[in-house]
Amino acid sequence: MLDYAALERIVHEAGAMALAHWPGHGHAPQVWEKMPGDPVSEADMAVDSFLKRELGALLPSAGWLSEETVDHPERLSRGLCWLVDPIDGTRDFIRGRPGWCVSVGLVSAGRPLIGMLSAPARGEFWSATAGQGARRNGKTLASSKRATLPGARVPADALAKADRDLVLVEKPNSIALRIAMVAADEADLLATLRWGFEWDIAAATLIAREAGAAVSDAFGAPLDYNKRDPRAFGLLVTAPAIHGAAVDRLAERAARLVGE
Repeated sequence: MLDYAALERIVHEAGAMALAHWPGHGHAPQVWEKMPGDPVSEADMAVDSFLKRELGALLPSAGWLSEETVDHPERLSRGLCWLVDPIDGTRDFIRGRPGWCVSVGLVSAGRPLIGMLSAPARGEFWSATAGQGARRNGKTLASSKRATLPGARVPADALAKADRDLVLVEKPNSIALRIAMVAADEADLLATLRWGFEWDIAAATLIAREAGAAVSDAFGAPLDYNKRDPRAFGLLVTAPAIHGAAVDRLAERAARLVGE
């Protein structure tokens, strides 16, 4: 049995560790690029090492998949697996902006079982357990109930011409936090049309689903986790009533991009 209280303490501590490096509080962490356009900081690495050690001790039977750790296929033989992004939203982090979080998910047989996001620069802690609802700072969440796609709130920097009937709202760099905005009824629609990694979204998609949101890939299909190739094309998190309309709107664009 997992000690849930201990897990919460670990994720809170990971958030505090990241905050202790955050430029928004006047710190200057070392930053470099893993590849052009893909920044990482010493805070990412420190939090990753901490979580790998502490989560491994908490649940030794679980595998491990993290953005900042070399992947090992041994995880595929485990029924349980931790999916971790030590700092999701690194660009906001290194710029001293608050739109980042520590993301920790536990998946069982390919489905998220527990999800937690620690966003200490925003004073937020999000959590969900499958079948038990989702919370932010202890308050139960209920997702957007929007019934029509036009006018839907979207956390984005800009809108394509075909989507200008939607409404822009604040966009944190962290995709996990953008997903969580739908869970908290602060947005109605989150959509991506690119290849993304499981560690970015496992915890947040559980939080959204447990709050009542619809969650799928860009084509409307369910998401699987702890796959050999830990990627999926596109993500769609919406108020349930507009999910079908959003899939229909994106279908041609998604098919074209996958075919390129």
